[in-house]
Amino acid sequence: MGRIKGEWMDIRLPDSLTGAPLAAVAKHLPLPPKLLSKLMQNRGCLLQGANLRLHLFPRESRDYPSDWMELNILYEDEFTLVVNKPAGIEVHPSEKGQRKTLAHAVAAYYEMTGQDLRIRHVHRIDKDTTGPVLYAKNEFAQYQYDKGMREKTIGRVYVALAEGGVEGNKGRIDKPIGQDRHHSTRRRVSETGDPAVTHYEVVERFADHTLVRLHLETGRTHQIRVHLSSINHPLAGDGLYGGKRGIISRQALHGERLIWRHPWTGEKQQVTAPLPDDFREALDKLRRAKQN
Repeated sequence: MGRIKGEWMDIRLPDSLTGAPLAAVAKHLPLPPKLLSKLMQNRGCLLQGANLRLHLFPRESRDYPSDWMELNILYEDEFTLVVNKPAGIEVHPSEKGQRKTLAHAVAAYYEMTGQDLRIRHVHRIDKDTTGPVLYAKNEFAQYQYDKGMREKTIGRVYVALAEGGVEGNKGRIDKPIGQDRHHSTRRRVSETGDPAVTHYEVVERFADHTLVRLHLETGRTHQIRVHLSSINHPLAGDGLYGGKRGIISRQALHGERLIWRHPWTGEKQQVTAPLPDDFREALDKLRRAKQN
């Protein structure tokens, strides 16, 4: 991958490129044209004999004020941060002046660890959904992860507690999702909506609930919640889409696993997030009831 020294990455060039002009070397770099042009203009791409130096990790001004809260860091390196988001906080502000979001907590973490970085979340999950959130720690990583989201090479696996007995052991829900004209925060299945595909498999059955694991082909807002509600199996605790709150007080949806490729090496990486306490306690209640 090369050696990282402060704000720079030093790369040993192969013999075939040693002595070649910078323009020729640059063609072999996995950098987007816009970023490469920026580096070339700002002397952020330097040849030093058989070594190439890239200014990939510049110090940046943080774009969110810090709000201190305990964070569960699932993974971190020079390019990437993955945070296990708890229930009850948003990934970023949804209105002007809002504080105490995950973005503010990550800003505080960067400050505490001496990292002068912008906050770059790659994807979002709902306020009351738990699980991994992926952050890019520099412009290059952001480009690679945005590309990964478009090309669907970033995988997200969820577990959910659905009401009722889900039919079959696995299935595919292919229904477009659009905004509900009568409710600004609600989504619904709509013929004029955006394509949305969810795959599910049954993990465990209970008397009146089903634990399912879900893989997303698309990432529409509230996709899992809308899709499960559309087949008459809303998430437990999801009052917005018809779920009851007897077993859990928020939607029983958790991001179990996040899979991505390292932005520089392309190596496959993944993290698994443990079930939060309220979800685990709900399952324990259902298992005890099943045994009686």
